[in-house]
Amino acid sequence: MHITAQRLFVFILALWVGTLITIGYIVAPTLFATLTDRQVAGMVAGALFRIEGTISMVLSVALIMFANLLVKRGLNRYKNIRWYLLAMLICSVIVAFVLQPMMNSLREEALGLGFPVMLSPLAETFARLHGVSSALYLAQSLIGLVLLWRITRPIDLLDQPK
Repeated sequence: MHITAQRLFVFILALWVGTLITIGYIVAPTLFATLTDRQVAGMVAGALFRIEGTISMVLSVALIMFANLLVKRGLNRYKNIRWYLLAMLICSVIVAFVLQPMMNSLREEALGLGFPVMLSPLAETFARLHGVSSALYLAQSLIGLVLLWRITRPIDLLDQPK
């Protein structure tokens, strides 16, 4: 019942989690390893993370709505899935609307003083914010992987009495 809808849900989720892993754990480290100017690498990585954040917010809301529709159609296994998606949305929102603006402000302030942010007196604060942002990104990635693991379990295992 509703196999196509479930496959579409898993397909979208898998693509999204794939982008999280690709950007955060392959592309960004490669930028810093390849480019000699760390400030340029940081600016490019920052732009990629902003795009990824937008993608994450849009897809998490869309998948929550999709999961609601599937629950209304009787697929109760999607009830708990909404909590995972909400957690991923919260991670994205905190990074996009709290941490990134604060880091951008510090970067601009440092440049106004004539320094790259990591060579300025603001470096410690920036590094702390970056660490929190990285931890939320890791949490979002892990939640996505756990969700993929849970949602792709065979249905017969999910329907067994506990």
